[in-house]
Amino acid sequence: MTSTDEDPLRAGPERSGGWTESAHAPTVRPDAGGEPRRRKGRRRKRRQPVYAVDAPRGQPAAVQKPAPAAPKLPAPRPADPGYYAALDLGTNNCRLLIAQPRERGFRVVDAFSRIVRLGEGVGASGRLGAAAMDRAVAALAICAHKLAERGVRRTRLIATEACRAADNGPVFLERVRAETGLALEIVSRETEARLAVAGCASLIDPSASGVLLFDIGGGSSELVWIDLSRPSPTGRRRMSDRIRAWTSLPVGVVTLSERHGGERVDATTFEAMVAEVTAMLDAFPEADMLDSAVAEGGLHFLGTSGTVTTLAGVHLGLDRYDRRRVDGLWMIDDEVEAMMATLRAMDYPARVANPCIGAERADLVLAGCAILEAVRRRWRCGRLRVADRGLREGLLVEMMAEDGVWRRPAAAPRAAGGGR
Repeated sequence: MTSTDEDPLRAGPERSGGWTESAHAPTVRPDAGGEPRRRKGRRRKRRQPVYAVDAPRGQPAAVQKPAPAAPKLPAPRPADPGYYAALDLGTNNCRLLIAQPRERGFRVVDAFSRIVRLGEGVGASGRLGAAAMDRAVAALAICAHKLAERGVRRTRLIATEACRAADNGPVFLERVRAETGLALEIVSRETEARLAVAGCASLIDPSASGVLLFDIGGGSSELVWIDLSRPSPTGRRRMSDRIRAWTSLPVGVVTLSERHGGERVDATTFEAMVAEVTAMLDAFPEADMLDSAVAEGGLHFLGTSGTVTTLAGVHLGLDRYDRRRVDGLWMIDDEVEAMMATLRAMDYPARVANPCIGAERADLVLAGCAILEAVRRRWRCGRLRVADRGLREGLLVEMMAEDGVWRRPAAAPRAAGGGR
């Protein structure tokens, strides 16, 4: 995967379906020399090509001398924190990131994402279904293999709304531990909101007076007001310390589409979904104060979800989803309005055929649009920044910060007599 050292929150391109890419493919150096020149009247034996020690299997090694033994790798330095991994098992997706700290962030070395729909049917039955659990365990087994293969030093593996809401959520996680060796923790909604802020912090406009972050999930949706108009109460620079109010709505794209339908969504159905979410927003803490802050015009939206990245991909007219173009994209309110109208005008086959939606999200994307529309009608911010990042990046940032990997070493004293 592409190195992403510019900030702690950039991960490489990623799609659902179990796509992965490694940053550690072996480097093969071709032989610099060509065939020797021939002298007239003298024949010389043609030399065989020489390949690097780590040449692909099936290609010859150096002629006339055995390949040297692989050098023994030195023990890692105590200051080298090695690999970190973050896993997020949500209502709809199973996602993994493995990364290595760098001076200004981290470099993603492996990633995995698969739609498993673990929360399928939970809203109606209150329990995780057998097929959904099987899909999730299969995806988690792949994650466990990757963690073992990479020799990850520190991990944090979390489960969110599906396991929180299901009666058999804890029993399912015991099965996961028994079959894959992975110990997942069910995190609270407050923790989920904080991690979303930590994962998206570098996309916040520092000149804004505040940010309204929304994370539209499969089974719940978090809404966070980050107030930048006053100093942090702790005096620390972490963006999560600037959270003024937050709420977690007990609705997401999976649960909302199951209640209202996701394939055939007409105007009446869409408005019914918007109305359901709108009623939940009245309970947002300090809603009146947020109304005033939004009216002053200094806040912007920050959206982290498949819904908002889909909107961005359609807005850009991408033939294939490209995270590098989507993550960090700014959209003004008129552009968001136009893209919402475009998606609502698509029938189900058209959504399936769209390269930024596809069959796995075609029945969910309009439910996500309804949640976003309810938020937009309640608080009208003029700008939206798109984040293709979230909980996993937040987990990595918090673990690395706790370990102090970005603390600057004390400057060495200058020698007497000056110098540069």
